[in-house]
Amino acid sequence: MSQAYSIKDLENICGIKAHTIRIWEKRYNLLNPERTDTNIRLYSIQSLQKLLNVSFLVNCGYKISRISKLSQAEIDEYVNSIVSDQTTIDRSFNDLKMAMLNYSASNFHDTFDKVSQRFNFRKIFKDVFIPFLNEVGMLWQTNSINSSHEHFISGLIKQKLIAHIDNLQRQEIIKKDKTFVMFLPSGEINDLSLLFLNSIILEEGYKSIYLGGNISTEYLENLAGLQNHLVFASYFTIAPKLTETLSYIEDFKKRICQDTDHQLWVMGRHLQEVSIPYSMKIKTIHSFEDFEKLIG
Repeated sequence: MSQAYSIKDLENICGIKAHTIRIWEKRYNLLNPERTDTNIRLYSIQSLQKLLNVSFLVNCGYKISRISKLSQAEIDEYVNSIVSDQTTIDRSFNDLKMAMLNYSASNFHDTFDKVSQRFNFRKIFKDVFIPFLNEVGMLWQTNSINSSHEHFISGLIKQKLIAHIDNLQRQEIIKKDKTFVMFLPSGEINDLSLLFLNSIILEEGYKSIYLGGNISTEYLENLAGLQNHLVFASYFTIAPKLTETLSYIEDFKKRICQDTDHQLWVMGRHLQEVSIPYSMKIKTIHSFEDFEKLIG
């Protein structure tokens, strides 16, 4: 798909300052942008790909003076020859960006397959997908990409997560002391983080009842009366509203946890701004690592 990028777009996507890009163009003839009638630089997707690879090599310690003398094929060869845990992650970031910008599902799957050769799914999600999606959010806010890019790539990541969960659900349940009920409160539909929590629960050998997004407390009351030892786990992103978080949790505790052995475990950015009173029935969790420690 043909698209022109400004020098500011290249700065945001590649992490190289616009001033540095101009110097590299002038001193090393690294890129050859087209120019508008008003002398504004416009870069092709091929130039963006090249700059991503150049940025990768510079971060690996190569001098720009040396890189500039290499052909595109030689640059690609150098990039492919550098293998370590961190460089694998860095390369996957760049490859995911190009898959997103080109709307290429096949490139996404190829990138996932490569990184899967080195890491398990949990590490891929925590160390690749989550930081990548955070960066995607920043790129969207700076107008370097649009919402269709974000929806496209997050949809592919969600597909991988669901496929992973499908495989886990076929395994034997080992730990039967409690069952997790995974839900998002009314008004919350972004379930990517909840799905990941669900995958951790299944990997650890617990039974999980996944309900998904936009679930009212009333529906959960019906479920709570059918089984003992339930842990209701949720992830607050936009709902409940920040000013309503405390009242939501208090209402949940009264309606679901009171006079039962049920608990509520909650995560999400709301919890960074709201102080939840201590309770044996409520656990606030501030990171995926804390969740892993709690459940492991």
